[in-house]
Amino acid sequence: MLRSLVGSEMCIRDRYQRRVRARFRRLKTMKQDIHPDYHTIKVVMTDGTTFETRSTWGSEGDTMTLEIDPKSHPAWTGGARQVLEGGRVARFNKRFGGFSLKK
Repeated sequence: MLRSLVGSEMCIRDRYQRRVRARFRRLKTMKQDIHPDYHTIKVVMTDGTTFETRSTWGSEGDTMTLEIDPKSHPAWTGGARQVLEGGRVARFNKRFGGFSLKK
């Protein structure tokens, strides 16, 4: 009786594994005609350098000209320092920087 129970459990487990594998095989294949068309485009940076990349933007062989890139955007060029110079802490230090706590 113990052997038949083990055998039936094995049978149930095998059927389950077969179902899981079949489902995985169905999910593994991509659906047709729903994915965007990737093609190569040329990107021109603000300093004139170019590179080619794959994108869904435009069509094959188009040129994307950037107005802002990491070489010109304040977040990467130190423009954040200007924000800190004119911020609350800078105004506080400017206003109360001469005071000291010495007796």
